Amino acid sequence: MATHNPINHPARSTYRVLTGLTGVYLVIFGGIGVATTGGDGLFAQDAGNVLGQGTNLANSLLSIVVGAIVLIATLVGRNIDVAVNRAFAYVLMALGLATLATIRTDANYLGHTLATSIVMMVLGIILLLSAMYGRVGSEEEHRAWQRARLEF
Repeated sequence: MATHNPINHPARSTYRVLTGLTGVYLVIFGGIGVATTGGDGLFAQDAGNVLGQGTNLANSLLSIVVGAIVLIATLVGRNIDVAVNRAFAYVLMALGLATLATIRTDANYLGHTLATSIVMMVLGIILLLSAMYGRVGSEEEHRAWQRARLEF
């Protein structure tokens, strides 16, 4: 399958650091959220405010899991991080949009506020950029990609 995403992009280490920071942020946000909302119900809609964002125990636990997976994939590398980043980018952006649509309804099961939805979408964009520019390959694959790009 041909890909239009670059291989061995010069900024890939920068994107990898951003991905790591995204994972760390999610784990910290989730950890503080668990500590703050631990006594409330799993899906409490007005459970807590963490780092200026609304959350509840379910959202906090979900953030820890997603952040840990992103961190592990970033540490492993070898293009596993590219696949994980792409998948979780779409998940976070869809989650941000879905919770944006349900903020002031009874369907706000994750206790999101407007700020939480925006942050989830921004984190999703960071992961998507990392997936687009983080692909690593051999020098031969890089030259083949360059040739295909120039022929297009």
